[in-house]
Amino acid sequence: MLDYFDAFVTRYQPYKAGAWCYEDGCIYRGLVMLHDATGEDRWRAHLERLASAQVSHDGTLQGYRIDEYNIDNILSGRVLFALDRWTGDPRWMRAAGLLARQLETHPRTKTGNYWHKLRYPHQVWLDGLYMALPFQIEYAQHVEDPARVQDALAQMRAALGVTIRQDGLYAHGFDAEGVQDWADSATGQSPSVWARALGWQAMALVDCAELVGIDAFAQAELLKPTQSLLAHLAALQAGDGGWWQVINMPELAGNYTETSASAMFAYAFASAAGLGLGTEQIAKAEDRVFDFLQTRLQSENGQACLTDICHVAGLGGFEGVYRDGSPDYYLTEARVSDDAKGTGPLMMAHARVLQGQAAQLTPA
Repeated sequence: MLDYFDAFVTRYQPYKAGAWCYEDGCIYRGLVMLHDATGEDRWRAHLERLASAQVSHDGTLQGYRIDEYNIDNILSGRVLFALDRWTGDPRWMRAAGLLARQLETHPRTKTGNYWHKLRYPHQVWLDGLYMALPFQIEYAQHVEDPARVQDALAQMRAALGVTIRQDGLYAHGFDAEGVQDWADSATGQSPSVWARALGWQAMALVDCAELVGIDAFAQAELLKPTQSLLAHLAALQAGDGGWWQVINMPELAGNYTETSASAMFAYAFASAAGLGLGTEQIAKAEDRVFDFLQTRLQSENGQACLTDICHVAGLGGFEGVYRDGSPDYYLTEARVSDDAKGTGPLMMAHARVLQGQAAQLTPA
């Protein structure tokens, strides 16, 4: 697996022609974790090569504009703390401060949650929980600002409240104004449960728990919802060990087990085990999903590639198409190989497993 990651990152081209974006951030986060798990300098070298091309010495970010208020742009900022720790170069924290300034003025819903983007007003998407909140906590801890930590936890709690469904799962999106065509007139929620949206949510929850500690996480009333979500996910695992694109509709014509969400759940389960939140059910699901992910590494054009990744999905108008959030909509999006949203989480998940193995070998 490590050889695949090394080959992938060696040939990796920045996702949006070098502009600062969350997709690259998925790979960057994986590189930080692989370096921490293995101690191997190659992962740090890859990260410094890629990130240095996007972050100027004055901390400006290539292609980034604060006034777009795009919550996705915050995710990549998490690697800036590791780069600062490794190098001491002031550019990294200057860039982190720029992203923090975006959050200080980022528009919010009535529930206090960040809008997903300026062009998606009054909307909360599960994706955005992972994009912004772990960074906000990590930045707050770095600058010793506990109010920012509490705000992030309050936002997480509020987001769970407006997106939870009667079946205990979570809607991909919520429209606080109830004006979007995809939003339910009573709840404001989008109509379907998209696997990768739950993947972003699950990763955000376990990362926030790790950052603040289990006791503070429980005091914020987030521990029980996290345990409940992980149990629901384990119960919904498909026969092949992955998870369905429309996760709660296995009989839906054209539905398929999707790789990126499965990698995100693998990461969430492995992280939960490290936090002491593992159960026998979760452990079994974790074993099965890693076997599944191994089968998704297939040869294409003579090189190993991670296959069957949903390229993109969202809500509302985008590039001339209206994304209505229906179950059938999620099956229209293209499947691709070696996408950052799949390989990045797989790198992270594998690093978590390596960390867990090392912990088991360390004398008490």
